[in-house]
Formats: sequence, C-alpha cells, structure tokens
Amino acid sequence: MIALLPRRIAGLALTLLVVSLLIFAVMDLLPGDPASIMLGTSAAPETLAALRHELGLDQPLLLRYLAWLAGVFRGDLGQSYTYGVPVAGLILERLAVTLPLALMAIALSVAIAIPLGVLAASRRGGVIDAAASVFSQVSIAVPAFWVALLLIILFSTTLGIMPAGGFPGWSAGVWPSLKALIMPSVALALPQAGVLTRVTRSAVLDTMHEDFTRTARAKGLSARRVLWRHSVPNAMIPILTILGLQFTFLVAGAVLVENVFNLPGLGRLAFQALSQRDIVVMQDVVLFFATLVIVMNFIVDLSYLAIDPRLRKGM
Repeated sequence: MIALLPRRIAGLALTLLVVSLLIFAVMDLLPGDPASIMLGTSAAPETLAALRHELGLDQPLLLRYLAWLAGVFRGDLGQSYTYGVPVAGLILERLAVTLPLALMAIALSVAIAIPLGVLAASRRGGVIDAAASVFSQVSIAVPAFWVALLLIILFSTTLGIMPAGGFPGWSAGVWPSLKALIMPSVALALPQAGVLTRVTRSAVLDTMHEDFTRTARAKGLSARRVLWRHSVPNAMIPILTILGLQFTFLVAGAVLVENVFNLPGLGRLAFQALSQRDIVVMQDVVLFFATLVIVMNFIVDLSYLAIDPRLRKGM
C-alpha cells in the first residue's frame, strides 16, 4: 500500500494540473468583460483599457494562467472584483458554513440509510424492506429545495420553533449556529439517504449469498453475527463510493438549499460570482470544488485498500 502512494499522488497532481488548465480556459471563454462590468457600459475606452491592464486582462492567456497557478501554489487566490477582498478569505469564510452543513447532512444520511438498508436486506420481502423501498423512492424523487420549503412552512411558519433562514455566525455561539443548519442539513440529507439506503441494501444482499457467509452460517454463527461481522463489512466498498460522491455533492451542489435558507455558503458564493461575472472568484471556487472531488476520490481509493486485503494482494 505504501509503495503505491507515490504513483497515486503523482496521478493526483497531474489530474489537478489538467483540471486547473481546463477551468481557466473555460472561464476565459465566458462572454462579458469583467472590466466593463465593473466600470459600466458608459466608461471611457481609456479608463477601460487602464483597468484591464491593472487586472492583467490584456496579457496572453498562457501568461495569465501561469500567474494564476503560481498564486494558487503560494496561497494567493487573487482579489475579488466584486467584493474587493482576497478570494482565499472569502472561501474560508463561506466554507465555515458549507463544511459543517455537509458534515451534518452526511452524518444524518448515514445514520438513516445504513441501518435501514441493512435491516431491509436482512428481512428481504418483509415490512421493513417494503418501507425502505418506499422511503428510498420518495426521498430520491422529491427535490431537496422542495423539502426545504416544507420544513420552513412546518417548523418555522407554523410551529415557530426553528429559524426560517440566515446564519448568525459562529461568534454568536455554537448552538445558534448549529440550529440554523439543522433544517438545511435535513433537506440535503433525505435525498442522499434514499440513494444510500438502496445501495446499502443491494450491497448487503450480494454479500449474503457469497461463499464466506454460507461458511460462517455452517460453522454455527448466529444470523445477526454473520450479518454484522461478515456481510456488512464486505459490502462497504460500494457504500464508501457513494459516500465519497455524496460528500462532494453536498459541499459543491448545495446552492439551491443555501439560497432557500439564505445561508452564506460556498454554493451561494459561486452563484453570486457567476451572476456578477467575478471571474477570479469563479475560477478559485470551481478549482476548490474540483480539487475536493479529486482528493475525495483519492481517499476513497485508499480506503478500499484499507478495508479489503484482497485488493492489496493484487498490487
């Protein structure tokens, strides 16, 4: 496993380099000129040219890319055209909302889906299996933003026990901040829990028919012990794959829910940067999302080797 790490890390670095080049090239092709947006359509050509020179927009594409990449390696992600502050600070500020939201949502999804999927597999054709199937289908079919609206109507408007939106900031205290993230995390977790329930049930059912489970039962082990000591651990590879994808989706794809609850997260920052044509922020946020996806896939690949000795033997 250790011998494999340098090759995997080299592949990771090369992938990130190619992705960064693609992101920069695509952003450069987007219509509109940031200098024109900042100064307005009535700006004089001389003023516009001076601002473009100040922002480095008059440089060749390759030079601008290399300058941006060098800044990324130094931790200098540039200055936002719209907010006039360093982009690194913006991302860290918004990540303080999005990361706890994603962690709460994935924890809730796991807490619901893993036990439900395992019970559905162990009682195939029974009431729990039918209930898990209904829950999975409904939660996948219902959009997260619609669940968010229902939660606001029920718990905020009708019962008045939860905040309808906004984020007080961690300086206001841990509980007020977590309370503001509870309903958004539930809205995000339910669709993911439906997918994870179905994957867990299918993976556990597959392992329950393997030779090693039949051997364990033949040795006299109880059905419960066979299920949790043999079937479930050997079903973890597809479950971990889905969890890795879900975590990156919850960080990068929560823009609708963040807008419904008026949360200052990364998804909302990306949406605002796109609408305001803030190329620097857009580039850096998209690069962050892409890096998160690639690194998460790398971690999931390594976890395969950790939980399944058979994969290490083939290295």
